Amino acid sequence: MPESNPHSPSETGSPAAGPSGADDQNQRYWFHILAQNTPAARNLHAAKLVDKAWQQGDRVCIVCDSARHAEELDDLLWNFSPDAFIPHSVVPDSATACSDPVGILLCPPVAEDWDTVIILSATLPADADRFKRLALVAHNDPAVLDQARSHYKQLRALGIEPRVHDQRKR
Repeated sequence: MPESNPHSPSETGSPAAGPSGADDQNQRYWFHILAQNTPAARNLHAAKLVDKAWQQGDRVCIVCDSARHAEELDDLLWNFSPDAFIPHSVVPDSATACSDPVGILLCPPVAEDWDTVIILSATLPADADRFKRLALVAHNDPAVLDQARSHYKQLRALGIEPRVHDQRKR
């Protein structure tokens, strides 16, 4: 697997992280806080993260809360690039396996199945500290930011100090 990070500046504006390990654990956990205040901006940012990680050979999943949101992400990933597509499938429950390199999950991810997990859901998986890489994306909306604060506190309770990339400060 390449050493470069799927959260590098070329697509996301985040500082690059080194390979995974105990010394750089916080480099595996990212919060992306967008300046925009729309769910569409959040979905597009997540799609950019997916594309970058997938291009680097990662198995990537996006975790969302509703079938409607999964459908929006599904449409976005099919149409993300005019000359290519991101191979993916929607995973409605934990009994459904995902054979594609990218999954849109309506259930908690299994850490061993994914290299990069992108959280767009209201619930942070209980075993979030077991993921190789985790990115949480929040758009600039009070309810979503409250959710992100809750996720941040949960990660800190697990002993993780995530890196925050706040685009509102540009």
